Parts: sequence; C-alpha cells; structure tokens
Amino acid sequence: MKKPILLLLLLLLNIGNIAAQSAPVKYGDNKEAGHFKQINGIQMYYEVYGSGKPLVLLHGNGGSIRSQGNRIEYFKQFFQVIAIDSRAHGKSVDNSPTPLTYKQMANDVSTLLDSLQIKNAYIWGQSDGGILGLLLAINHPDKTERVAVFGANTVPGKKAVYDEIDKLVVDTLKATKDPHTKKLYTLLDKEPNITDKDLQKIKCPILVMTGDRDAIRLEHSIRIFNNIPNSNLFVMPGATHFGSYEKPELFNLVLLNFFNQPFTKTSTYEKFTQKK
Repeated sequence: MKKPILLLLLLLLNIGNIAAQSAPVKYGDNKEAGHFKQINGIQMYYEVYGSGKPLVLLHGNGGSIRSQGNRIEYFKQFFQVIAIDSRAHGKSVDNSPTPLTYKQMANDVSTLLDSLQIKNAYIWGQSDGGILGLLLAINHPDKTERVAVFGANTVPGKKAVYDEIDKLVVDTLKATKDPHTKKLYTLLDKEPNITDKDLQKIKCPILVMTGDRDAIRLEHSIRIFNNIPNSNLFVMPGATHFGSYEKPELFNLVLLNFFNQPFTKTSTYEKFTQKK
C-alpha cells in the first residue's frame, strides 16, 4: 500500500508545481520580483525580471507596474526589465504634501538606477513616463543609451493636447475633492516645461511614438521629433494614446527593432546621392 500512496503524493506534488508555473504573474504585486528602496524621501517600488541589457519601463499618469504586465511578459525574454512605480503611483509610498514635478520624478528614476549601478539603459515610457524618458535623456545622459516614448508632450495645455483632453483635465481639477487625484491632475495641468533647446541637447537615439488618434497633437509629436538630432518617428495607424496596448504585436515589433537594430537617420536625399 505504501507504493501507491507514494506515487499519489508525487503526482499531487507534480500537479501543484505545474499549476504554480502556469499561474499568471502578479505584475505590480510580485513578492519574488518586487523591491522597495528609499529614494529621495520616498519608498520607491520596483520589480525586476529577466536578464541582459537593462530596459526601464515607465508608466503613465495614474498608472503603475500593473498596467505593464503584457509588456514585461514579452520583453523579459530579451532584456533585464526594470519596471518602476513612480512617486505617488502604485506601491511607491510618497507622503509628501508638495506638488509632483516631472523633474523630481525623473531624478527619482536616476537615483534608483544609481543605487542599482545601472548606466546606459534602454528606456521606454508611456505618456508621463515618456516625459520622464525625455528628461532623463536631457539631464541624466549617462543613464540613457536609447529612449522610446509613446504619447509624450513637452508643454501642458492646448499647444500639446487636443482641446477636449485639456478640458477634461481642467474639469476634473474643478470637480475632484480627492487629494490624490488633485495631485495627479495638477501635474498634467501645470507641466511639463521642456523647451526646444532642451530637446536639442539630447545625444542618444530617441524613438518618438504616437497614435494617429492620440491625445497629443500630431504636430506636437512631429515638433519633438524635429528638435531631437538623433530621432526616429513612428505614427501608429488607427491608434489612440493607448496604442501600445491596443496593438501590442505591432508595438512590440517596432520597439524591439529600435532597441536591437543599428540606429539610422539616413535621409531620402542621402539615399539618392549615395551619401551616408
């Protein structure tokens, strides 16, 4: 009788192991991959997956690592993915009453990378995360080897975002009584304030990504592209501000190509004249 019981126990253990392996990873709340670190007066939360070249993922306003699950799942096959909850977002603890600024949030990322002894990372940012990516490239060039941004803007208000989006931000600020919501939407209303001269300082390759139905005006994304010397532009067809979620296969293909292939900005004229 002992042998059948032993076989049953082994079978049950094997089923348990298979179930654990197939269970979905709780991105954004994963005890095995998650860490807290004291950064610039806050407890910053981040998770690390995979190995290889560091790839930092930065979420948008009101987002968190949880919104990056599918992206982490894909890119951890190729890179050491470092997903971060920005201050006042996700599990990062920020009890400061002071307003949020993109400069401070970018400094937080830089300080975290210093603590992890990481330089020359690949950076990808969605919306607010894209703003942080641009600021890292401007103010912390030693941290950025290549940066890709989706739906980033360099100024607040109607010069960068469509009228109805700007109205949504203003109306939410007027209506909300929630301190956290007010903190996040005040950031959208007042910032960023990145000049064309700031963009022109960027040395590393930048991929400016946007949806053709984005919240950010297409002409604004083109302006960002035109002011960064080493930049490429990708306009995702039939996509909104959330194109990276709406068309993940296309997004993954374009982003992986940008990170893995030699950067080029050869013009059509140079092709015609065989100049490089």
